Amino acid sequence: MKLSFLFFGNQPDEKWALAKQMGIKYAISKLAPELTGGLPPWDYDSLKNSKEIFEQNGLKLIGFEGDQFNMIRIKLGLDGLEEDIEKYIQMLENMGKLGIGLLCYNFMATGWFRTDKNLQERAGALVSGFDAEVADKLPLTKHGIVGADKIWENYAYFLSRVLPAAEKAGVKMALHPDDPPVPILQGIARIFTNANSIRKALALSSSPSHGLTFCQGTYTTMGEDVKSLIQEFGGKGKIFFIHIRDVEGTASNFRETFHDNGPTDMVDMYRAYSAVGFTGPIRSDHVPTMAGESNQQHGYEMKGNLFGIGYMKGIMEALNIKEVETYI
Repeated sequence: MKLSFLFFGNQPDEKWALAKQMGIKYAISKLAPELTGGLPPWDYDSLKNSKEIFEQNGLKLIGFEGDQFNMIRIKLGLDGLEEDIEKYIQMLENMGKLGIGLLCYNFMATGWFRTDKNLQERAGALVSGFDAEVADKLPLTKHGIVGADKIWENYAYFLSRVLPAAEKAGVKMALHPDDPPVPILQGIARIFTNANSIRKALALSSSPSHGLTFCQGTYTTMGEDVKSLIQEFGGKGKIFFIHIRDVEGTASNFRETFHDNGPTDMVDMYRAYSAVGFTGPIRSDHVPTMAGESNQQHGYEMKGNLFGIGYMKGIMEALNIKEVETYI
């Protein structure tokens, strides 16, 4: 396993120093233009500059996470999607040239979504949560009603276009499930909401570049047998990246928790990851906002991550799970 950390943008700040002080060597980044002030990673020089910034600051950039530029035309099949797919392919080619081997992506037109960002957790820490009854009262987006069949059609076409480029570039494309895993949000279907839908996605291509971001908390929210899925997907070598967090509740009504304060036996999960031979990157995800923090980046403030990273390191040490230098 590789302990990694998600960095928003390419400008060093206190989080960079703290991550390194915690022993993090590997960077996952979102390099969207609103975060960097430059061009998206489909521009080679822009990506090369970002990679060099990470290296100059003692971190190895090994992957991307999230939408690196606006993906709505691809996800909804709108006019202009061919132009965007060509840029996506160029991004994959640039990643290959620069040795950046992981792309954690999603196919959520309405994105990561919460109805509450200020729920009280242990000792007043703040966490986010989701209530489907609240979400169902929200207005439609400007795109109106978009059904699941259309999203599946768009996803299958996207894979057919980009996976050959990813494979040629040596980039692992790791699908993140829909969070929250509910069938529709603001009129737009969400299709990766249970294990069967993930199996259907994997069945669309046998490419070695086609695999998963195993977001443990999302699978927990789905009500799935998480350990069994680790054995199933990991046993087939399809888990490329892991997010560690925990949640209380169901897909229609849940709240985030501290890593040690939810229903999941985290030690047992780590045993399962180790048993399937997982050697890719793993990171702390969706942490509580703790005392003295602003909650502007709910789920991604630093004190909760310091707790999460330390908790993860402790489990790894207790189970004698070593960090490895080889990638996947």
